[in-house]
Amino acid sequence: MPESPPEPHAPNPLWRGGAPLVLASKSPARRALLDAARLPHEAFGVDVDERGLEADAVGSGAGPAEVASVLARAKALAGSRMRPGRLVIGADQTLALGVEAFHKPADRAGAKAQIRRLAGHTHALHAAIAVARDGNILFGCMETAFLSMRELDDAAIEAYLTAAGEAVSTSVGGYQLEGLGIHLFERIEGDHSVILGLPLLPLLAFLRRQGDLL
Repeated sequence: MPESPPEPHAPNPLWRGGAPLVLASKSPARRALLDAARLPHEAFGVDVDERGLEADAVGSGAGPAEVASVLARAKALAGSRMRPGRLVIGADQTLALGVEAFHKPADRAGAKAQIRRLAGHTHALHAAIAVARDGNILFGCMETAFLSMRELDDAAIEAYLTAAGEAVSTSVGGYQLEGLGIHLFERIEGDHSVILGLPLLPLLAFLRRQGDLL
């Protein structure tokens, strides 16, 4: 019988930090990644003008990858103002087909249009993180994963949308790869944590340099 995974808040002998990390995000997937690594943390959403920041960045010539970094930094800084003295992680992810950027679909029809556009092509997921303390960015990185969606006819798309239900409007691209969305793909290249929107390996390396992890 396979061994049961540890409880998310079980002690982690690798952890040497003081106060728990702060995740400036309400994303269940990002929380699950930190839980699986048994990194003590608290999480909350921050109020940043994402579309306004994105418009300014794009207006200055930024592509989807740079937009993800801009938004991750803004979230980390906003969170650091709410938790003085704490290490705050900001994260963001953008989806792009070439230079064409996508956002969360508003409804089933929007999800269908996005999936139809992505079907038969390889798109990029750009995931960025930033770590801040007291209004200063201490670390940042951006990593990319490439996902190839299989050819899909309208019947296959409709069947997926029906099976996935309301979840199709909660994620950009209309899918959650950790769930039913896996049925849409034929090839995936990239780290699992990047696909879920929180590049974990660079974060762990930063925490080790800081002395917070063994």
